[in-house]
Amino acid sequence: MTSTYDVTFATEAELDTAIDELTRGAQRWAVTGLTERITLLKRTQRSIADAADAWAAAAIVAKGIPPGPLEGEEWMSGPYATLCAFGAVIDSLKKIAAGKSPACGLKSRTVPGNRTAFAMLPGDLFEFNLFNGFSAEVWLTPGVSADEARRTAGLGARRSGENGGVGLVLGAGNIAAIGPLDVLYELIAHNRVSVLKLNPTFAGLIAAYEAAFAPLINANLVRIVNGGTEVGQYLTAHPGVSHVHITGSRATHDMIVWGSRTEKDGAPKLGKPITSELGGVSPIIVVPGKWDDADLRYQAEHVATQRFHNCGHNCIGGQVLVVSADWPQKDAFLAEIRRVVEALPQRTLWYPGADKKVAAAALAYPDAERLNGRILLKVDQSTSQEALTTEYFGPVLAHTELPAIGLEFLCAAIEFCNDKLGGNLGASIIVAPDDRKAMGTAFEAAVADLHYGTIGINVWSAIGFLVPALSWGAYPGNTLGDVGSGIGIVHNSRLLTNIERSVVTGPFRPFPRSIAGGEMALSPKPAWFVTARSAKGVAERLTRFAASPGWAKLPGIFNQAFRA
Repeated sequence: MTSTYDVTFATEAELDTAIDELTRGAQRWAVTGLTERITLLKRTQRSIADAADAWAAAAIVAKGIPPGPLEGEEWMSGPYATLCAFGAVIDSLKKIAAGKSPACGLKSRTVPGNRTAFAMLPGDLFEFNLFNGFSAEVWLTPGVSADEARRTAGLGARRSGENGGVGLVLGAGNIAAIGPLDVLYELIAHNRVSVLKLNPTFAGLIAAYEAAFAPLINANLVRIVNGGTEVGQYLTAHPGVSHVHITGSRATHDMIVWGSRTEKDGAPKLGKPITSELGGVSPIIVVPGKWDDADLRYQAEHVATQRFHNCGHNCIGGQVLVVSADWPQKDAFLAEIRRVVEALPQRTLWYPGADKKVAAAALAYPDAERLNGRILLKVDQSTSQEALTTEYFGPVLAHTELPAIGLEFLCAAIEFCNDKLGGNLGASIIVAPDDRKAMGTAFEAAVADLHYGTIGINVWSAIGFLVPALSWGAYPGNTLGDVGSGIGIVHNSRLLTNIERSVVTGPFRPFPRSIAGGEMALSPKPAWFVTARSAKGVAERLTRFAASPGWAKLPGIFNQAFRA
């Protein structure tokens, strides 16, 4: 059970006052120079660091997380992610202030489909050491050259004098950094100040948030309010609000835009622009190979992490495991996943409505396995197809099988995911180095055909959320009438235009087995794994590092990381 608070929702008079103050703040921000902006963001970064303990503690209480490693989830997906983003944005503004492109210094290459890819991770020697063996790129839309991208980078930070007005950010209720990071992007990329309405699940975080973002609040650039549906409706319709951004469900988006979940004829009810991140059914594609027992165990932990991190309450949680029916190790891998799941500590469903979604999954799949409070089910031609299109947002993992092996299987799996699964936010591929090498250039060509906003190769696609230079959002092409996983992107600290997707790559094996397997990767089991014993220690130390990077802090991080 989550803890409860005495929560006071903002009144309409208080909301009117907040929007009036933000309107004045937007006018001031429009004429604020880059040097002053940088100074303000640095002050905010320090205040986030000072409030980090209170922030993490409040999130832990909100979710009812027991003392131990799982507390690390709230450090990493809260103050750590936010501190990294502020540092990255400050760096980009410094480049612009010096007359440079925020994309200067980025290595680029051409990837399939006449696309330009910029390398974003590692961004410096610190990241090279902290994320050794991991890499990440932003892929641009076809036909955009690297030179053009560097020339046009900057977004609102280059548009001196632009007043983006007041925006409404309807914050997510599952990950504590989402709302703050959306507010930051609105401010920097669009010169738009924000009223951040917290989801009621995070009502108890308001004091920590207000302390963390005090410099922005005092400058009339941000207001943070508690409220339910009525507050959200009032703000959405407010004439002083010029734009809405929502992280949530497709159903909520459609009610805001159309006033209905089904009737979408005529003009939208919402008379202002809206951007969104709405989750979906994320796949985990497992390319068949010849794995040893340690590989089976490690990748089973990897799959369990993608589904059961944060009790499964993640919009980017891997929900459908796609395996080869012709893989000799298929049954052994599924058996290993069962063993991993059965050994995980029990967690209480804390997100409102999750119990009903889990119950619906059990009802649709009467033969589903129940493993330590979690559900594992199989989808085939004889079963319901609900798991392919309904985001359960809870501890439900589906698996389905397709024929073939190697490249033929990968291409079939990609076509299946694009055509059959609901949403296009993120997808993951698990593939052994030798199997990827055997596919040659065809592997990356296949990845280009996978239409998701963030793709993880041997790493959960959610890790793209933690890398501030990457984009975060659905694959482009969704519309208000068929919104899928949303419209628009956030994060993107290099302030690039014409982004199509982000691609994150990690090692197939942890150190030291990675070296034995031919991968130059020194990373141990990642701290975000649900089986990482030292997750709290690593995440807390990473947060201190993000607040004030320094070489002297690395040994403590490594010491904890290698205990995972």
